[in-house]
Amino acid sequence: MSELTSGNKDRIPPGQILTDKFPVLHAGRVPQIDLEKWDFRIFGLVDREVALTYPEFMNLPQSKVQSDIHCVTTWSRLDNTWEGVLFRDLVSLVNIRPEAKFVMIHAEHGWTTNLPLEDLMYDNVLLARKHDGADLTLSHGWPLRLVVPHLYFWKSAKWIRGVEFMAEDKPGFWEQHGYHLYADPWLEQRYRDDPEWNRTGQNTEEYYRTIKARVRKEMAEPNK
Repeated sequence: MSELTSGNKDRIPPGQILTDKFPVLHAGRVPQIDLEKWDFRIFGLVDREVALTYPEFMNLPQSKVQSDIHCVTTWSRLDNTWEGVLFRDLVSLVNIRPEAKFVMIHAEHGWTTNLPLEDLMYDNVLLARKHDGADLTLSHGWPLRLVVPHLYFWKSAKWIRGVEFMAEDKPGFWEQHGYHLYADPWLEQRYRDDPEWNRTGQNTEEYYRTIKARVRKEMAEPNK
């Protein structure tokens, strides 16, 4: 296990334990992927829907970013190197309609997770195909997983197959089962028991404005 030091302790959110391992956690079985049939959809509130084959996706601009990750099950892993397509480069393929404020990520087996659109436009948010110099393993989301490092890691969905742009938020799979809509690890937003949720009610822009005002900005800054 990695050692917590004075140099890295400020990078570990409350309630987390530092590790150098990469635990495998997911609900259900690991899917079998056939790249000949695989595609990636961009749909919802866009000017036109797009479906990319795997070779077409691989021809998109590739980027490399480094980030820390924090799982809701209380482990954190520092200095992960990811390679793949930045979300903002992906969405340059379409024109997003002005009323789109939220995104539903769609993955294999009908799995979903929801995020505010602005969070996906951060400089270090990407659709990853490699981790620490090697292709992702199937159990870690190959051929493609989302990486949103400033939120708990369940938001970084594995085996993703599409992004849907929405005007209003709605909970994804784990969020329907009581997990937090936003999931800031620095505020330990693991479940829907925070005061902002109780005060504003679910699926409101006011709710997101309130909690976003308290997000730890040094985790990831929006692209200007």
